[in-house]
Amino acid sequence: MPDRIESPDIDESPLKSEFPRAYALRLAQAKAGAVHRQFGEIVLAGDTTVAVGRRILPPAETEAVQRELLGLISGRRHRCISAVCVIDAEGKARTRVVETTVIFKHLTGQEIDAYLASGEGLGKAGGYAIQGRAEALIRHVSGSHSGVIGLPLFETRALLKTAGYPLG
Repeated sequence: MPDRIESPDIDESPLKSEFPRAYALRLAQAKAGAVHRQFGEIVLAGDTTVAVGRRILPPAETEAVQRELLGLISGRRHRCISAVCVIDAEGKARTRVVETTVIFKHLTGQEIDAYLASGEGLGKAGGYAIQGRAEALIRHVSGSHSGVIGLPLFETRALLKTAGYPLG
């Protein structure tokens, strides 16, 4: 269990011509670096980015944006890129980036309407939450299921263990 949870205030705007993988890694590192670390503390930070090709998709802050995002990824392959940064007790940063490919079925207008009515996916990258109703609309996942949710657990555990965090 974490000793404390802190949400760093950083600018999450993509840089001009920034690739999705580099963007996710930069944000994870910036979040970890923005946390005031107490002596001996281990810091864990991450970011999940959804991309179609080189295009970084925004979070679905409104229903209109969510509808647009779901229409864009309908029947298409997209990538969920999760970056994790752990800073150990001595201040050394370690990172991992995990890419997962997700393919939605072709979504009908009724399916999109029903998903929007569920309230899921608002505020989420790509406009959906794989751990909820959206999973029934996904044809294929290749990679880390937990990375699509937000934190690739296998890689995160390995980073924490390397940083000296006591794991059971």
